[in-house]
Amino acid sequence: MNNRYCVLHVQENGALEKHLTITASSQLDDLDTELCILRHDWISVPVQPGDIIHLEGECNAGVWIIDADGGYLILYPDVLVSGTTVSNSIRCMRKAILSEKFKGCEPGLRPMLIGTILHEIFQKAGTNFTQEKLQEIAFSVIHGPKYLKELYQLNLKENDIMQEIEEYFHSFIKWAEEFIYKENHVCQHNMQIKWPGDEKDDSWCTVKVTEILDVEENIWCPRFGLKGKIDVTAGVTIHRRSTTQSMIMPLELKSGKESNSIEHRSQVVLYSLLCQGRRADPEAGFLLYLKTGNMFPVPGNRMDRRELIKLRNELAFYLLHTVCKSDTGKERTQLASLPPLINDSKACSYCSQKQNCALYSRAVEQQQNHFISPDVLAAVENETQHLKPSHLEYFHLWYLMLTLESQYKDGKKSCRNIWMIPAAEREKHGDCIGNMIRVECVQKVSDGLYLHCFQRKKGSAPATTLMIGDRVVVSGEADSTLLGLAIGYVQQVNGSKISCLLDRNLSRIPKDTIFRLDHEEGAFGTDAPLGNLSKLMGNSPASERLRNLIIDFQKPQFIQHLSSVLPPEAKETVANILKGLNKPQKQAMKQVLLSKDYTLIVGMPGTGKTTTICALVPAPELTEKGGVSNMTEARLVLFLTSMFIKAGCKPSDIGVISPYRHQLKIITDLMTSSFIKNVEVNTVDKYQGRDKSIIIVSFVRNNADGNLGELLKDWRRLNVAITRAKHKLIMLGCVPSLCHYPPLKKLLCHLDTEAMISFFWYPTPCQAGNTIRALLTYGCQASA
Repeated sequence: MNNRYCVLHVQENGALEKHLTITASSQLDDLDTELCILRHDWISVPVQPGDIIHLEGECNAGVWIIDADGGYLILYPDVLVSGTTVSNSIRCMRKAILSEKFKGCEPGLRPMLIGTILHEIFQKAGTNFTQEKLQEIAFSVIHGPKYLKELYQLNLKENDIMQEIEEYFHSFIKWAEEFIYKENHVCQHNMQIKWPGDEKDDSWCTVKVTEILDVEENIWCPRFGLKGKIDVTAGVTIHRRSTTQSMIMPLELKSGKESNSIEHRSQVVLYSLLCQGRRADPEAGFLLYLKTGNMFPVPGNRMDRRELIKLRNELAFYLLHTVCKSDTGKERTQLASLPPLINDSKACSYCSQKQNCALYSRAVEQQQNHFISPDVLAAVENETQHLKPSHLEYFHLWYLMLTLESQYKDGKKSCRNIWMIPAAEREKHGDCIGNMIRVECVQKVSDGLYLHCFQRKKGSAPATTLMIGDRVVVSGEADSTLLGLAIGYVQQVNGSKISCLLDRNLSRIPKDTIFRLDHEEGAFGTDAPLGNLSKLMGNSPASERLRNLIIDFQKPQFIQHLSSVLPPEAKETVANILKGLNKPQKQAMKQVLLSKDYTLIVGMPGTGKTTTICALVPAPELTEKGGVSNMTEARLVLFLTSMFIKAGCKPSDIGVISPYRHQLKIITDLMTSSFIKNVEVNTVDKYQGRDKSIIIVSFVRNNADGNLGELLKDWRRLNVAITRAKHKLIMLGCVPSLCHYPPLKKLLCHLDTEAMISFFWYPTPCQAGNTIRALLTYGCQASA
């Protein structure tokens, strides 16, 4: 795909050439090799045997030549680097790497918020740039819920923001008058702009935007190893030298100072490359400064593209090689070094990654004896002087563990599977549903959220592990250019239909497009933990307090009197909860209520930790006309079943038992809607004389009023339920409630004594509420 090769051998021919022996074959016993010759600056690409590369250019008689005059080499094309990251690496590659690692850690600033709002207003205006329309859009955006959190954090009022935003409207209108084509305006003003790099007298041209095709268009381009969101994708006509060209071009918006800087221009050049992943090469793009309304054309010439691809290759190398083997002779994994620190006090003082940069240098690189100049060393020490050696060691350890976890996840669930593995193949593992078409109209739920309904084009939907709340990537299946069209969450699974809340409206995509929905497991990766780790090391009273508790093990503090934290109306409820607990358990509950910081519930097996925690966060049963049910347990059954299937268990080897028919109906409905087939869900009686490799039992009952049913009192039924598993038995239930049943109480006491009761944390769909439940597991054989 896309001239993709594996590097077999690297040979350097002096300082002038580097020869790569490459193959496109995946059959190791019959390798068909070719030769790639790197010349000039391309010899600096850090390519190694075993690396995957993509080549652009011409191949003659099995020989590729990549030099200053022709061809590109893209190293690790499956590592998609954003255009913003590449352009930010021009002055400091270290900052660009850290920005990728610590996403969302930049401090919230007023200019950033203003810029984001201006982008949205411009994009929503389309081609209607009148004062009234702009004010209407601005009012709805600023007074809506989307930016309420940022306004509160920055202590800003809507009216203050509105006043600042309105100052840009004159420039918006000026740009529209000069550059937007209006069919009925005979005397329309034609703005002449000079095409850069062209010294001829007739290098001036007229540019007209004829159509806004898309905003925030998301493009993944493994051909060049790039990704990005283009502010505005516009249809443009260019009248130049007595010729007229119509093209689809990227338009990059900038709300800050009109600098026409190398970073800004580079971003546009990269977006012109990105567009080739979806349509014809636009050869250029435009840079629009919202403060002045001035627009500059930015051609994507070969030299600029070449240098930016080389930068992207270096970034990809650092992003992929995050760990290395210790050079001390021991087989020990350690964090790899980042690009060198720059010695620019002015640039560093305004850097958003200043703290993380100094932290990594002092906690990781200085421990590995990396040389740092005295001036830079002093700046690093000054930035981290508030931290103790124990804090730096904590940062180092957790950064390493999170890096290893991220590396493992990328190997198992990489997004490259979306373009490297056909949908039909991924369907076999339940990670994808292909051959889907969009049905019904797209509904706008809120800003940036659109409800789409997909249905299988032919045949029934396959068995899948996709469930409500799962994160999915929607791509075109037949058209490889339509990668990563939208990202969102499964909203509803109903027979052959799947509804998803997506971040983009796909109604502009042709109706007959065949889509694939890929499960993006662990999509958030280590972003949030790394962000929390960075904040924990901050130089603030709040961060210092947390370090004292988490790293230095300062004892937690407690309020003296319960009456000061417990409202009068809650006393009766708390008293009912405490009824079923013994004295130590009641004391533990009281400490939780009195805690200022945190409470750890500890104890030897059999001391009632499970009972205490389950009393803190109960999951109630529901009694209705259809019978008794417990939705939390039903979802847990579905979740566990999905995990077993993902782990390679056959659905026919899994059985679900519950004494209540209404619970069985709910579990069956959940499995049907999640396309899980061949898992037997039945009553205890129906399983008599039969067995399964894995049995999951849902006991259902969980109530505070002591209302006991009759079904769980029968020890014979209990005996049947817990002896149907050949390899693995899992029992779900609320321990305090089940202890009211004599047969179950005896079983629970035995399991507790044998340390076979554990906690299970289950996030409900859409992250709506969390429930702690007791999970009772029993391995029937040593192989379980």
